[in-house]
Amino acid sequence: MLRSYSLGALRGSISRDRRLAVRVGLGVLLAANLVAAVMVFHPFGGSAEDLEQRLQDLQRQVQQKKTAIERTRSIAGKVERGREEGDQFMKSYFMNSRTVNSTIYSELKDSAEKSGLKVREHTFAFEPIEGSSDLSMLTITGNYEGTYQQLVKFVSLVDRSPRLLIIETLQAQPQQQSKILNIGMKLNAFVREPGGRL
Repeated sequence: MLRSYSLGALRGSISRDRRLAVRVGLGVLLAANLVAAVMVFHPFGGSAEDLEQRLQDLQRQVQQKKTAIERTRSIAGKVERGREEGDQFMKSYFMNSRTVNSTIYSELKDSAEKSGLKVREHTFAFEPIEGSSDLSMLTITGNYEGTYQQLVKFVSLVDRSPRLLIIETLQAQPQQQSKILNIGMKLNAFVREPGGRL
């Protein structure tokens, strides 16, 4: 069945469609204006003042981080320098355990001879240093004979030793009817095992 449309009815339909399209278009424009107004008066990222404050906070944080990094670099440099100086100290003053007895004995004997003291017996004892696997302390007990002046000179020579020798105890007793002293001395030296850190 065929329907017939009149030209007037067709124009009315188009006119209604056009009004509807214009209304829809105006509604869309109105919605877009409302969204734009909200974004202008209440931006999603905050107002210009808020953004400026956030920028200042971030710049302050960046400066604090830079300062912390510089401080950390300075500390790392000091730690490295301390490690190098510690290694140099150990290399200079801590002796190798293989040669320490003969080295110390010969140095003490030479110092005693230079000062005029007579060398008597010596004993050596090793003790591990707690907390270290490659370091130990050597305790040297030595006996000598000589005058007070000779003893003072000997102590001075030991004090100027290129090795780290620490006088722990010193006892001096005069012999009967004489200016000669019987001298007992306990010294400590530090030793590193071969294959240690240095």
